[in-house]
Amino acid sequence: MDISEDFKQELKRRINIADVIGEYVTLKKSGRGLMGKCPFHGDDTPSFSVSPELNVYHCFGCGASGDTIRFVEEMEHLDYIEAVRWLAQKAGITVPENNEDKNAHRLRQRIYEANREAARFYVQQLYTPEGKEALDYLTGRQLLPKTMTHFGLGYSPKSRFALTNYLMGKGFSGTELIQANLANASQSGRPYDRFSDRIMFPIIDLQRRVLGFGGRIMSDIKPKYLNTAETPVFNKSRNLYALQFAKNKADGQLILVEGYMDVIALHQAGFENAVATLGTALTQEQALIIKHYCHEVVICYDADEAGQRATARAISILRPLGLAIRIVTVPNGKDPDEFMKSHGEQGPARFRMLLEKSGSDIDYRLHKLKANYQLDITQQRVDFLTEACQMLATIDNSIEKDIYISQLAEELSVDKNAIRQRVEQYTKMQQRQTAKKQQRAIQRNLTAPQDWSRSDGAFNLRIASTEDALIALLMGHPDIAVTVFERLKPALFPTSFHRTIYRILQERAANGYDFTLMDISDSLSDEETGRLAKILATHPPEEHPQEAAKDYIEILQEEADKLTPQQIAEADDDTMREQMRKLLNKKQ
Repeated sequence: MDISEDFKQELKRRINIADVIGEYVTLKKSGRGLMGKCPFHGDDTPSFSVSPELNVYHCFGCGASGDTIRFVEEMEHLDYIEAVRWLAQKAGITVPENNEDKNAHRLRQRIYEANREAARFYVQQLYTPEGKEALDYLTGRQLLPKTMTHFGLGYSPKSRFALTNYLMGKGFSGTELIQANLANASQSGRPYDRFSDRIMFPIIDLQRRVLGFGGRIMSDIKPKYLNTAETPVFNKSRNLYALQFAKNKADGQLILVEGYMDVIALHQAGFENAVATLGTALTQEQALIIKHYCHEVVICYDADEAGQRATARAISILRPLGLAIRIVTVPNGKDPDEFMKSHGEQGPARFRMLLEKSGSDIDYRLHKLKANYQLDITQQRVDFLTEACQMLATIDNSIEKDIYISQLAEELSVDKNAIRQRVEQYTKMQQRQTAKKQQRAIQRNLTAPQDWSRSDGAFNLRIASTEDALIALLMGHPDIAVTVFERLKPALFPTSFHRTIYRILQERAANGYDFTLMDISDSLSDEETGRLAKILATHPPEEHPQEAAKDYIEILQEEADKLTPQQIAEADDDTMREQMRKLLNKKQ
C-alpha cells in the first residue's frame, strides 16, 4: 500500500507506539525506552523493548520486531492495509488511497460479499429436495434447527455450476469467484464450483464476515473435509472456528476441540466457549489469539493416536505462553460430539463432569508416562521417577510443583525430600540451559546481520555490524544524513539489504521526506521491516553522531579496498599492482 507522505506524518503525530502497545502490555520506563513482557511468547522476565523515540519494538528473547503498524498486524491479526486503517480510525483520520489500493480493497470487499452470498445460497439449498439428504444427516446428528441456523449450516449441490451460475447472476465475475476460492478454473478457463455435494460450514471472523468454508462429504470419498484455500481474506492458521461466539462466553476459559461438529455439539449443549482449529494442528498464531481471550485452555481432542499427538503439540505451544492447561479425555475413544449423543439428555451433565474432573497437562503427561513402566519393578520405578522429575522441573509455579512432588512421593512410597532434591537439580539444569538459549537468542538477534551477509555470499561480521550501525545512525540522526550521503556511495554497502535501505533513505532525503521506520515500512517486506526494527532497537542514538559516522564510513571504505580470495585469484596484474599501491600508501 502506497501511503502519502502527508498521511504518514499525520499518523505519526497522532499515534504513539507506547500508547498502542500499552493497551496489550504493561510497560515500565527503562533507560531511554520502555520494557515489558513480550506478548508473542511466554516471557518470564521483561525482554520486550519499546522505543517511542524511534517508534519501534523489539523482543530480545524471541526476536519479534517492528513498528506500530506491524504490532497491530500481529495482535489484531490484520494485514498491512487493515492495520493502517485500524490505526487511522483510532487517530480519527481517513486513509487516502490510490487506484491500486482501492482495487485491492475492492477485491477484498467483493470476496467478502461473494462469500456472504454463497453462505446464503448454501443455506437455501439445505432446505430444497436436493438438500434433503444433508438435512437428514444433520438432523440425525441431533442438531436442532436453531443450531443449524445459528451456525449458518448449508449444502452445496452436486452440480459443479450451481453456485457459480448463481453468483455470476448476482454480478460477480468468474475471476472474483476463483480468487475467493469459491470456484476453480477448468482447462478452458470456465469457472466451476469448488464445493460439490457437501454439508457447508461457513467460517466467520470477529467482525462477522464470512472468510471461507469447510465442506463435509456425506460418503466415504476422501477428503472427508474440504476447506477454502488461502485467499486475500482467509488464512486458516490465523483463525479459529466459532471464536466469534466463544469469545463472549469465554469467562477466562476456552475449550479447544478438533472439528466443526464437536464445536457445534458443545455449543448446542451449552458449552459456548468451544472453538476449533481449521483442519490443521494448532499454530502459534492461533495460540496467541487464544491467549488474548482466556487464561485457561481445556484441550478435548480425540483419544486416538493422532489426537494424542495433536494434544502433545498443543501443550508444547500453549504452556510457554503462560496459559493454564487442562486435558479432557473422553471415555471409550469417543469425540465430544459422539460422547454427548451416546448419553442422550444426560450428555451435557456428563460432559460437565468430565470438565470438572479434568486434570492439568502435567496430570495428563504423568499418566501417559506411567503407562510406559511397570511400577512394581524397582528399576522401572526409578526410571519412571527420573523422567517424572524432569517433567516436574518444567513447572514454574513452586506451589504447583510441590503438590506434584507430594503426590508422587505418596503414590510410590518414596521420600518427598529425595524427589524434591532431584527435581530441583533438574530445575537448575533447565534454568541454565534456558539462560544459555536466551543468551544465544539475544546474541543471534544482536549479530543477525550475518544472515543477510551470508545471503550475499560474503560474510564479514565487522562489515555487517558497521552497516547496521550506520543505518541506525542515519535514522536516529537525520541531520547528518546529507554529509554521509555525499561521502558514501550505495555500492560501498556489501549486503543488498543495507544497500536497499540506504538508497531508500537517500531518495527520501532528496525529496525532503522523513525516514523513520513507519515512513519507509510500506516500501519493505515484513521480513525487512522486522530486520530494520531490530537494527534500530539494538543501536541506540549516538552521543557523538558525526564522529561515529566518520568511523563507520572509514571502515566501509577500508573493507571495500580489500580483495576477496576469489577476486585475488581472478585479478590481472594491473589490479594487483593497484591493490599493492593502496596498501603501501596506508603504511606510510
